[in-house]
Amino acid sequence: MEGKISKSFLITLFFSFGLFFSSLAQKVYVFELKEEIGPSAWKTVKQAFDSAQNNKSDYILMELNTYGGALNFADSIRTKLLDSNIKSIVYINNNAASAGALISLASDYIYVHPGSSIGAASVVNAEGEVLPEKYQSYMRGLMRTTAEARKRDPQLAEAFVDPNISIPSIKKDGQLVTLTSGEAVKFGLAKAEVANREAIYKDLNLVNVQETIYRKGAIDHIISFLINPAVSGILILLIIGGIYAEMQAPGLGFAIAVAIIAALLFFAPLYIQGLAANWEIAIFVVGLILIILEVFVIPGFGIVGILGIIFVICGLTFSLVANDFLDFKLAYPGMLFNSFLLVMGAMILSVILMVIFGKSLLKTPVFRRLVLQDEQKSEEGYTSSILKSNLLNKEGVARTVLRPSGKIEIEGVWYDAVALDGFIEEGEEVYVDKHENYNLFVRRKSEKG
Repeated sequence: MEGKISKSFLITLFFSFGLFFSSLAQKVYVFELKEEIGPSAWKTVKQAFDSAQNNKSDYILMELNTYGGALNFADSIRTKLLDSNIKSIVYINNNAASAGALISLASDYIYVHPGSSIGAASVVNAEGEVLPEKYQSYMRGLMRTTAEARKRDPQLAEAFVDPNISIPSIKKDGQLVTLTSGEAVKFGLAKAEVANREAIYKDLNLVNVQETIYRKGAIDHIISFLINPAVSGILILLIIGGIYAEMQAPGLGFAIAVAIIAALLFFAPLYIQGLAANWEIAIFVVGLILIILEVFVIPGFGIVGILGIIFVICGLTFSLVANDFLDFKLAYPGMLFNSFLLVMGAMILSVILMVIFGKSLLKTPVFRRLVLQDEQKSEEGYTSSILKSNLLNKEGVARTVLRPSGKIEIEGVWYDAVALDGFIEEGEEVYVDKHENYNLFVRRKSEKG
């Protein structure tokens, strides 16, 4: 009996010690931020903090290596760090420049890897040119208030932005502050210089650390790929190219399908990342509807079509830039103009490519397999597209509505034709004004001089 009691007592004691040491375990949620600070970085931070909260983590450790990025997203990350009830650690390995310096200042603890640096936080445009005083003033204020919130030296933080702040022990007047890893520790910005995460835990006296490491999934990598400016430009080119092709040859179906798929691939990741808002997508859709109405319903091409094009351009441009209903003050300086240039460049390029290669593309075997075509038999009045000059000034009848392309009949033979007047109803009498390549160009007979 005594043996049994002793055995039960030991088992209970063993589990009690296990529970005790388990209660002493420190949960640390670890993630990397090694990219330009933008929508993808902000999404990563949000997901990491949400997971750390659900995991009931005691600390969240961000391993940081960035040269900076968009101020609005850096400010969002800064706010997330300041407002979190989880202790935050930023481990700089290797760079925390510009927006990265702001993010670092918002953490509870800063650790630096040997050879790392932090600082140089002047606000610049995409070309690296320092922007006017109003931008620098805003950034200086953010740096000061963030440093004060974490009881760090606000003057040192402001010197990252303002070269005129005098700190003789660190820099000459007229120079921005950029601290080495050793200097960051020496001047009290960083807690210690460490070679790895284990050294951080030792310095913080964390025992029995349980790490949970955040890793990006396949969807995150796909989204990051799709929001790359180069990929966005290609998608815009496909959107505009598809719309233009459908306007030139209504009823193709394939062209507008390409435009719609490209639009979904363009807007979906931007919406998920918090860049594209509902109203921006709505502007694009309204523009698309106006263009469709102009092409298929309203004769000619006038104010409705022009408004549609403007709406499409605005929807695409605004979706690429973070804003609060046209308030762009926190957007990366020059981003709106750069986005506009990207959209316009893709639009112009798509039209040029369609003009140069459009007709050749329509005749390729691959395209013919993708596009459903009615069989046009010679006994039904159809003929080949090889046109002769003796059709010039010939009169005929529109057998379909020309918006602006369609079918006409001349002397019992049907031809492909394009209306130079923009819109001709079925049954109207026409005459051939000119022909180029595989198309006749016609006008209303009533306008024949």
